[in-house]
Amino acid sequence: MLRIVPLVASLKEHLDRLSEKPEDYRPAGCPQCGVARPWRHGHYDRKGDRDGGQQNPVPVPRYVCGRKGGCQATCSTVPSCLPPRRWYLWSVQMAALMGLLSGMSLRRCADTLGRILGPSHSTVRRWWRWLQSRHDLFSFHLRNHEPEWGRAVHWTEFWRRALAQQPLRELMAYLDQQRLIVP
Repeated sequence: MLRIVPLVASLKEHLDRLSEKPEDYRPAGCPQCGVARPWRHGHYDRKGDRDGGQQNPVPVPRYVCGRKGGCQATCSTVPSCLPPRRWYLWSVQMAALMGLLSGMSLRRCADTLGRILGPSHSTVRRWWRWLQSRHDLFSFHLRNHEPEWGRAVHWTEFWRRALAQQPLRELMAYLDQQRLIVP
């Protein structure tokens, strides 16, 4: 099941799209049985905007299996600007990763971002290690999306090229479409 709705760049855009075109968020099939198309089942509130909190709380739509007498499984979908399983927006994570990929030390990157956007040294280190550990799997699928990135010699060069052309949120939405687990 796809958990990320692509091409939603900001929380404001998410709120607008959710009120104007809620069907964009509705999954094509039940995540459990795959038989029926889920029905809207309310929403849950999520904290999404760490700096200032003007957009908090962020509603995330929930769905329940639409099959009569079906499995009653529930699921939710998030906009591409919100990571499904992480606290910070993709834009904050991308800023940290771009700093590290450009040669900035982990400490300097974390100190700079921490003052502005909030992530701690250990959080930035975790993101960096996560990218390293998932590189082989992610790059395999992303090279199918953009073959030119495959010319990169080192994993850091691959991610510099990829992030220079597309934001992290859209790369992760693409990987979600490929049925990979993204944080």
